[in-house]
Parts: sequence; C-alpha cells; structure tokens
Amino acid sequence: MLFSSVYPLYVTKVERKGRSKAELHEIIRWLTGYSEENLQSLIDQKITFEEFFQHATFHQDAKLITGVICGYRVEHIENTLTQKVRYLDKIVDELAKGRAVEKIIHRKRSA
Repeated sequence: MLFSSVYPLYVTKVERKGRSKAELHEIIRWLTGYSEENLQSLIDQKITFEEFFQHATFHQDAKLITGVICGYRVEHIENTLTQKVRYLDKIVDELAKGRAVEKIIHRKRSA
C-alpha cells in the first residue's frame, strides 16, 4: 500500500475534525523522527508504507501507544510493519478525536 495514497486521507480526517495539517505533521515527525523536509519529500514520492518506515527512527515512547485500532490492540500486533502502520493510525485517530498534540507526544510511562 502506498503511503502517498493514504496520507491525503489522514489530512482529510484531521481537518474535518478541526485539526490542522501542521498538527498532523508534528505527530508524524514525533513518531518517525523525520524532519519536516524529509517528511514532505516522502509525501511527494509514491512510496510504500514499508519504504516510509524503513528509514524512520521510531520514538522511544512509540511502544507506549496502546489501544484498539481496526479491531486489534496495537501493542499486541506481532508483524513489525503492521504495528508501525497501526501506531500511526492510532495517533492520527487520537488527534482527530481532539486529543492535544502534547498529550500524544508526551505519553506517560506506567509505574
């Protein structure tokens, strides 16, 4: 699946809920470690999700992303690529549902 074909759906989803493309980019950059320039370049290319995540440097707190997306608990997904895609889907959903960017990117570690 092409990242470039899903990205516009992410933008539409968050903007429809009153959030901005800049906020979307902020959470994607937090998750992947890409700079704004790298992210924009990758968006402009017709790359797959596998290629998109291949050079990403996942934030150390990405593993703290939990919950259900598409009927699966993201923390229990065994396929690494699928889990990365679902992490992204989950934080986009959180943004669209009104969760503050700061709360998305500053996840709490359980004691």
